[in-house]
Amino acid sequence: MRLAFMGSPDFAVPALRALHGAGHEIAAVYCQPPRPAGRGQKEQPCPVHRAALELGLPVRTPARLRKDEAEHAAFAALGLEAAVVAAYGLILPRTMLEAPRRGCLNIHASLLPRWRGAAPIQAAILAGDAESGITIMQMEEGLDTGPMLLKGTVPIGPRTTTPELHDALSAMGARLALEALDRSPPTLPQSAEGATYAPKLSKADAPLDWTLSAAALDRRVRALNPWPGTVFTLAGETIRVLAAEPTEGAGPPGTVLNEAALIACGEGALRLLRLQRPGRGPLPARDFLRGFPLPPGAVLG
Repeated sequence: MRLAFMGSPDFAVPALRALHGAGHEIAAVYCQPPRPAGRGQKEQPCPVHRAALELGLPVRTPARLRKDEAEHAAFAALGLEAAVVAAYGLILPRTMLEAPRRGCLNIHASLLPRWRGAAPIQAAILAGDAESGITIMQMEEGLDTGPMLLKGTVPIGPRTTTPELHDALSAMGARLALEALDRSPPTLPQSAEGATYAPKLSKADAPLDWTLSAAALDRRVRALNPWPGTVFTLAGETIRVLAAEPTEGAGPPGTVLNEAALIACGEGALRLLRLQRPGRGPLPARDFLRGFPLPPGAVLG
């Protein structure tokens, strides 16, 4: 089948590889343009771009699409049966959505209509959902509102992290995308009832609010690492929390309760398990505390 693939981050790479490996003709791979990264701020291609080059596939990296009529025409001229989209990062205008004969299929990392939007994996963990999944959706102009073709579920355990859930959903998305193309299943309209929205995350989401319950803060640590991370401040230094666990304990929120990095929360306490200072490597709490103690009675910001 003659396809275009549209995606940018690591999440989308397994789907691209699966489509290529299954023998589909990928006429073009669309992804975000290279951007400065690293200490030297040299322009780096995104993961999908790198994978496409490795597979010998043609790559297009338009910076915008909505009003680029030349790009619309170039896409239509590809003569596609379908386009498969996974975390591309640009909104497709109607002319592009309607160009492939079977339209554009989106690999969305949630059980729609729950968690439409930019950060569905993190949102599911933050909310304490018991499961997440993949929805293969026929794209339309609304934000993740199109009719659904296939779904698959993945359980979220009490210690599940975003990287773990990301990888499970990424692999499932690749399998379901192949199945949707092979089977052409009937579509099921989404209901607006029960729809939720997962907004884009930013660095403003990183500071821990110790007035929340220990259970909620544990979910934040598991959901927001590796990015934007979860942090607190003490003695003018911002410390990153990479792992933690909720437990019993009581005191004014943010107060260090003992020498083993137990922190009082709005309800219960959070035991810090893995920490990192700026410019240093991550350490287990016991090793971190040898060089940067959290004295009992101190209040974390």
